Amino acid sequence: MTDQPSRLRGDLGLVSVVAFGVAYMAPAVVTSIFGVIAVTSKGAAPTAYVIATGAMLLTGLSYAKMAKVHPSSGSVYTYARKELDSRVGFLAGWALLLDYLFLPMVAWLLQAIYLHAQFPAVAEWAWLVINVVLATVINVLGLKVADRINRVLLLGVTAILVVLAVLCVHYGLGHGGDAAAGHAFWNSATSISAVTAAAAVAAYAFLGFDAVSTLSEEVRDPRRTIPRAIILTVLTGGGVFIAISFLMQWAHPGASFPDENSAGYLLSTTVGGKTFADVANIVGMLGGFASCVAIQASTSRLMFVMGRDGALPRRIFGRLHRKLLTPVVNVLVIGAVGLLAMNLSLADATSFINFGAFLGFTLVNLCVIAYAVRQWRSGTRHSAVRYLLLPAVGAAVDVYLITQLGGIAVELGLAWLLIGIVWLAVITKGFRRPAPELRIEAGEAEGSTGAETSEAVVPTT
Repeated sequence: MTDQPSRLRGDLGLVSVVAFGVAYMAPAVVTSIFGVIAVTSKGAAPTAYVIATGAMLLTGLSYAKMAKVHPSSGSVYTYARKELDSRVGFLAGWALLLDYLFLPMVAWLLQAIYLHAQFPAVAEWAWLVINVVLATVINVLGLKVADRINRVLLLGVTAILVVLAVLCVHYGLGHGGDAAAGHAFWNSATSISAVTAAAAVAAYAFLGFDAVSTLSEEVRDPRRTIPRAIILTVLTGGGVFIAISFLMQWAHPGASFPDENSAGYLLSTTVGGKTFADVANIVGMLGGFASCVAIQASTSRLMFVMGRDGALPRRIFGRLHRKLLTPVVNVLVIGAVGLLAMNLSLADATSFINFGAFLGFTLVNLCVIAYAVRQWRSGTRHSAVRYLLLPAVGAAVDVYLITQLGGIAVELGLAWLLIGIVWLAVITKGFRRPAPELRIEAGEAEGSTGAETSEAVVPTT
């Protein structure tokens, strides 16, 4: 036995986990990138989101299947090491770590930029520090505190989006009516190539739905709760994106904007006046803060599982605070990485994140196929459509999204993978041994809630 806790606290329910996932996705982002999606789709933003939702749902279904089979906080890292190979699992976790480490940085940097724009008396770097410190303190205290704050902030974001929706309907009815509503989905300038290209961009708004799977050890009945939460997160986020983008496109038909990057703010001003637009911007920033908290929490848990397994230095990353039962060191490391944004532009910071996310999505789909093949060989038959066709289509879509990334993002992603391969060679003695893994002795059933705080562990290599 050991006094060092090795499992996270399992007491979150379905509503809390879905709220976490939706907060991670930051639903107000639909207003921030509306102009970009509308321009790329030639004035059919909601259609782009319909396609993106369908594409992400395919991968979400694969995540749900794997979360039921492997109710552990490691997400794709755990799935790949169990279904493919321990070394592939390590590289999957390493690739996802690139996404997870820099997503908080991008989220905090966005917060600082927009808050400084509205309150220029406070320096951008000061806003960055304020956001990083607050989110870090909340995550050190634990997910129950983060859950309460996320729910409050999500209510605020939901309220402002509802008001925006009503204002867009009122404005749309007075400027074009039903005809303009139909054109919001398709018009003479729209094409299949335009909406699919826009869907590739819109898919970035879904980054983070997979973070739900990192909470498997902190929920009640993870085999049932996590799969349902993943699907509900995708559907909820997609539903919000489709509905709000439709109403905004209805209020502003076409794809002509003075500045596509600020089109959401300009449209809010048009339909509700400057005061409403300013309030909406503040509430959106609060929703963004909830996203920052969720991103930092999920990243710290991925690092904890990799540290607990020995894939990262265990004494540093694989430890929980004895009383709070949170990976405090990991939370602090992520906060420190976020502060590096003071020396980066938004474009540079953003370029880091997408490669790892879509590579991870691809591997999750492949894990489902590998699981089904292994089950068939042992005599258990699964639906070929659900366990072969849909995951194969999901993997193809994710590979396509990788091809849509810029050259810098791909180069940085490959460089990060190369570093991971070198580290993997070190810990596996030149790839001759499996990547390290931690086994938990009997006394913790595979479907455990994770409420135990101390059990015997046997590290293996």
